[in-house]
Amino acid sequence: MERDQMTPLVHIRQHLNETSNLPLYQRLQRALRSAIEQHLLKPEDALPAERQLAADLEISRITVRKAIDGLVSEGVLVRRPGSGNFINTRIEKNFAKLTSFSEDMRARGRTPRSVWLKRSEGTVTPDEAMRLRLSPGSKVYRFNRMRYADDVPMCLEYATIVASCLPSLDAVDLSMYDALEKSGNRPVRALQRLSALLLNAEQATLLQAKEGDAGLAVERLGFLRDGRAVEFCRSYFRGDMYDFVAELNAN
Repeated sequence: MERDQMTPLVHIRQHLNETSNLPLYQRLQRALRSAIEQHLLKPEDALPAERQLAADLEISRITVRKAIDGLVSEGVLVRRPGSGNFINTRIEKNFAKLTSFSEDMRARGRTPRSVWLKRSEGTVTPDEAMRLRLSPGSKVYRFNRMRYADDVPMCLEYATIVASCLPSLDAVDLSMYDALEKSGNRPVRALQRLSALLLNAEQATLLQAKEGDAGLAVERLGFLRDGRAVEFCRSYFRGDMYDFVAELNAN
């Protein structure tokens, strides 16, 4: 490998040598994710060829292929026939996996950031009461913000959280799911609905796109383990930056 590739290689070797009960291919996946998260491997960078990576790390090519296959299926890497494996620049969100925006961005080596548009507390609207299964007059927190990855606007997020699930309105900093987890109220399952739309003038301005550009709208209703609803969120994504994928099987 060339000198400018030695830093990620050393980093990956260190992670592989750490004591762990995980299979070797999963340790390699974690090492590659870590290198991406720390920007040692950057968007659009090509990974060394599988044969070369196996030789440099002194592991089997089958192990390397299995690790890379997993990262490709997650959308962290993209395989380009005849060219190799690359860090993915488009964000592929696994529609069947309940993770936060911040977690998704970090897993792909991107730096998540939020700009608050508004945060407030109040009582549920009739629509929120129906979706969250709350009584009229129940208290909720509302969080409206822009979500960025490496300073690129990715989505507009409008979230309503049951107030009893957070200690205060100011408990949410970068990640809402981190704040809910600290309170013991992170959702464990969710119902999500995806639809296509054309961005209106306000959405396009905030997302640095053009009015009428293709976008994606996602509604998510998150539930606690005991079945109580905790969050209702509407998000609007740039269609040119985001893909939602899901694995299907006959069972």
